[in-house]
Amino acid sequence: QVQLVESGGGLVQAGGSLRLSCAASGRGFSNYAVGWFRQAPGKEREFVAAISWSGSSTKYADSVKGRFTISRDNAKNTVYLQMNSLKPEDTAVYYCARGIGRFGGWGRDEYDYWGQGTQVTVSS
Repeated sequence: QVQLVESGGGLVQAGGSLRLSCAASGRGFSNYAVGWFRQAPGKEREFVAAISWSGSSTKYADSVKGRFTISRDNAKNTVYLQMNSLKPEDTAVYYCARGIGRFGGWGRDEYDYWGQGTQVTVSS
């Protein structure tokens, strides 16, 4: 059984930074891509970033490109999302999810295990 636990969320002023962590339990985590998604109140859950199983390939939503960086440490079974230059529109619950393959996709249906989420609030 795979479990994902997000941490690192909180309240930050616009222009600030946060680093989210996604810690995984269960074997084989390093064989799969991992993605980050977010969901703001009243909106659909949307793709933020994804990283391949080895960390050699990453992809980002246009809205976060150049501000967010996804990385992973397979020895620690952990994926990170470094968020810089935060904006009020980044406010959402952030979820990490394990991909169904080695390279992460853009859609929610390409991920099978999900964490419970961590709240990020950016004040103006």
